[in-house]
Amino acid sequence: MVHAAEHPRRAVTAAAQSARNARKAGPTGRAGTPHRARPRRRSPRTVLIPLLTAILALGWLLPVPASGAEAARPEARHPAADNDTPAVLTVTGIEPADPDEGDTLTVQGTVTNEGDHPILDAAVDPRFAVPLSSRSALDEALGREDFALERDGGFVQGHPAELETIPPGLSRSFTLQVPVSALQFGEPGVYQLAFTVTGQTEDQRWGDRILGVGRTVIPWQPGGRDGEPGLHLTALWPLVSTSHLTGQTQTDETQTPLFQDDALLAEISPGGRLYELVTLGAELPVTWVVDPDLLASVSAMAEEYWVAGPDADPQEQVAGRGQDVARAWLLRLKEAVRDAEVVALPFADPDLASLAHQGKEVPGVLSHLKSATDLAASTVETVLNVEPVTDYAWPVEGAVDPDIVSVATAAGADTVIARSDSLNSYRGLNYTPGAAGPIGGGTTAVVADARLSRLFEADMSRAGNISLAHQRLLAETLMIADEAPAMDRSLVLAPQRMPSAAQAQAMADALAALAEQGSWVDFAPLEETASAAPDADASFTVPKAAQYPERLREQELPAEAFHDMRDTQQTLDRFTVILTRPDRVVVPFGNAIRREMSVSWRGRTTEAARFRAGVENQLQELTEQVFLIEKSPVTLSGRSAVIPVTVQNNLVQDVQNLRLELTSSRRIGLEVVGRQEVTVGAGLNQVVKFEANARANGKAYLEAQLYTADGTPYGQAIRFQADVTSITSTVLLVISGGLLLVVLAGIRMYTQRKRAQATAPEDDGSSGDGADEADNPDDPDDPDDASAAGPPPGTAADERSTARGEQRRTPPSGHLTDTDGDSDLTPARGEKVERSE
Repeated sequence: MVHAAEHPRRAVTAAAQSARNARKAGPTGRAGTPHRARPRRRSPRTVLIPLLTAILALGWLLPVPASGAEAARPEARHPAADNDTPAVLTVTGIEPADPDEGDTLTVQGTVTNEGDHPILDAAVDPRFAVPLSSRSALDEALGREDFALERDGGFVQGHPAELETIPPGLSRSFTLQVPVSALQFGEPGVYQLAFTVTGQTEDQRWGDRILGVGRTVIPWQPGGRDGEPGLHLTALWPLVSTSHLTGQTQTDETQTPLFQDDALLAEISPGGRLYELVTLGAELPVTWVVDPDLLASVSAMAEEYWVAGPDADPQEQVAGRGQDVARAWLLRLKEAVRDAEVVALPFADPDLASLAHQGKEVPGVLSHLKSATDLAASTVETVLNVEPVTDYAWPVEGAVDPDIVSVATAAGADTVIARSDSLNSYRGLNYTPGAAGPIGGGTTAVVADARLSRLFEADMSRAGNISLAHQRLLAETLMIADEAPAMDRSLVLAPQRMPSAAQAQAMADALAALAEQGSWVDFAPLEETASAAPDADASFTVPKAAQYPERLREQELPAEAFHDMRDTQQTLDRFTVILTRPDRVVVPFGNAIRREMSVSWRGRTTEAARFRAGVENQLQELTEQVFLIEKSPVTLSGRSAVIPVTVQNNLVQDVQNLRLELTSSRRIGLEVVGRQEVTVGAGLNQVVKFEANARANGKAYLEAQLYTADGTPYGQAIRFQADVTSITSTVLLVISGGLLLVVLAGIRMYTQRKRAQATAPEDDGSSGDGADEADNPDDPDDPDDASAAGPPPGTAADERSTARGEQRRTPPSGHLTDTDGDSDLTPARGEKVERSE
């Protein structure tokens, strides 16, 4: 039963109930059980004793002012809480956030009924402030859900916030005001404030009970702190986004960039995440941490650009319209960082942990990290006109191991931004140490405080989360300052890489309040924190690889991703050696490969694989713009000829350092002479001519292939058929027949002469002149000579002799066609090849 002094509105009901019970009570003292004994006259003493008892009981029920003893121990009269606490109380605002003596605290919040029955006759009451002695005590206080009288403070009288009936699933807001003096703060420090919901539920109406409790924390530093604060806070303000630009550009002289989508335009437009980060950060004493790829992408958007359609369909690309928004955002950012510290991450914010665990063994991958670091400074200087710091590596969530540190330092970083829950640097200390310290090998670790860094990771669209994060930042920093007030220490707040607009707003409000009201802390740049003397008592030991969080390891890029990057880089290297202006390809596709290893792909395996495939396909399509034009079968009409092969260049720049080779599948039957260097102008084609020599009829295949200067094949080879038909079978038959006739004629002449010698009359030798005349072939009267000279003109024999003379003509030289000698395929159409001169 709640004491009337706690809730005066319930005192009349309690008193009336007691009176009814007293009237019903018989001599036995039990209500409803009258004594049946004979009535007798009561003495004044017996009448006065019950009367005095009733008066004392009634006085106990009437409201009376709280005495000092009651104020110290009101919990003796407060209803106890049970395990059934259907009310969820959320504090959504406290004003002032760091109260001073004489202030009145205004608390706003909501009570939500998560039970099955309506909450009736309820009120929200404040509890006395409870001091918190350590950061772990603070965590424990805010982590509890059930009410505990000894840890949640006594009841503060006279300041309830009445609540209407709350149906299941609904909420009621409340506002209560309580003087700071009533909360009984003590020495300066951090205090817990609890607020309880007291009432009944419809199914349990026999008495008031505590139905729920909510808590927050309050920094109590009345009058502020004198002197310079010994605690310095470095707050990182990240400007990081996902990858938006592709490697592809429009095939024009200006290289108009192509974006994957319009998501970046939404982020930099008013109300967008990046717009809010720039607007809010401009008013804060923060260190900007910038991904140069973001700056390069917005700069590209400030000029003419295109946006890819669904499924990267070239036919659905549309012209971008965000030029004015991009220029305005860049101008606003330049103003914001003009006098601020800017830290440039490696270009495209590469995932150091994925590189260390999955890609370190893939040849050439680490070179991308080094080039990304080198590119960062020039990009930031060009876009923002400020000189950034590039000595820092920031692994995901500050989680490190020896491999991650090794990869980071290999890329040129000498300082790693880690987090305290990774290095465990607080172990064994009763205070929070300074942020900087050596971790071996000449490398410094700047250790961000895990509790502070994670304050704004919750859903900051909910007022309760905003208020709690705001109060915790103030309270945590005060508690850290009070841990070792004589020490000079630095803290680092490194939030999530890509906070939402709501998270950025909550973080900005809390940092602004701390900068204005936190007399116990000031703000310092990251360079100052990193160069501070390390704490001799702090341990900065890098944990083993096995201790790397499994949750983060599961989000890493697979080894396959780094093999894809290597293949794409090799394709790019083979392509650029033939270009007269290689920077037009190296820059966009080199940046695209660096984007493939970005931290932003964590947890997005499918999207990452699609992006890598898109970059490879776009580059492959570009290399295919230099190619050999397909040839139809050719016919050679002579023993030697010239065979033309055409090289086409559809790029907008000249290509060079190419060599074209033509080879024959029948080296003995058809020989092709030499190889030739090729240079082709932009948008033109080049006809390359090769000498070919045919030694025999038949068909053969010729293969043309382009090579780079180092002998690497470039592009696809083409094969075409050559058919050697000038030395035909008919011609060969005629020639063979003619030769046979000549041989036969010679044999006939020889036999005739022998026969003539055999039938001639014997000569005794006295008539030598006659023998000489008979044997004289020049004698026209010699019948034998006439037969040897041939038939007379006009005879059939004369026609055969004429025919034999035509067959002995030298066959004309002609062209060959490319066909296999055993094939009976005769091309219906072919390319006539002129013979060489």
